[in-house]
Amino acid sequence: MDLKEINNTIFESIKHIDEERKEYWLARELMGVLDYKKWERFSNTIDSAKETCKNSGYDINDHFPGVGKLINIGKGGKRKVDDYKLSRYACYLIAMNGDSRKKVIALAQTYFAIQTRHQELLEKSYDLMSEYEKRIYRRKQVKESNKSLNKIASLKGVKNFDKFTNAGYKGLYNGETADDIAKRKRLRYREEILDNMGSVELGANIFRITQTEDLLTKQKKKSEGLSCNTHYEVGKKVRKAITDIGGTMPEDLPTPNKSLKELDKYEHNKMIE
Repeated sequence: MDLKEINNTIFESIKHIDEERKEYWLARELMGVLDYKKWERFSNTIDSAKETCKNSGYDINDHFPGVGKLINIGKGGKRKVDDYKLSRYACYLIAMNGDSRKKVIALAQTYFAIQTRHQELLEKSYDLMSEYEKRIYRRKQVKESNKSLNKIASLKGVKNFDKFTNAGYKGLYNGETADDIAKRKRLRYREEILDNMGSVELGANIFRITQTEDLLTKQKKKSEGLSCNTHYEVGKKVRKAITDIGGTMPEDLPTPNKSLKELDKYEHNKMIE
């Protein structure tokens, strides 16, 4: 199971969003995912994580606020049990204090280390970022923008999303599909092309995506063909804008030496050394 699959299933599936749009995980739900059978044992791991948090200079209450809850115990009875509303950083510390011999603990360490690092970068001023950090920042923007675009496209009649996505790429990349771009970049089978773009190339794609979303929102007719054509035309216009300002065509921009996945693994190893 790779990190992308974990991201989309195990840990993302138990993530919650509060009224302030902040993400959190409940300790008792995380306990099950991390394959702990008894709360007492998991509670000891949480205590160790809290101690690490304190020694690192962070407020425990910011990352491990208690949220006790009532559970049914049969015959209409209820009992209060301890629980915690964990931040991403708290989850990372719990994973780091867990038994790394368990595969799921090792996976959790990787997942929460990378996510914590990404959030730190997103909160950093853009002009102070390195190229790697800018790639992370814009890659996240592309991911979120694509989710929003696909939701609108679905409402406008799109069912074949490969066709829809390729329409945008064709406009921006002078006829190249996603597969064509992957081949030109010499990527492995099913390797994500967006993870192998520099910040400038990602920026061009963000512009393509957001402008297409805006036009589809205004589009009255529900038609896959019309939506694909809109995506293609926006891609062409973004390409023309690059030409008009004397920029570099996206297909002529260099492919980074390492994908973001490879760099994420490197950053994670640095964090746990």
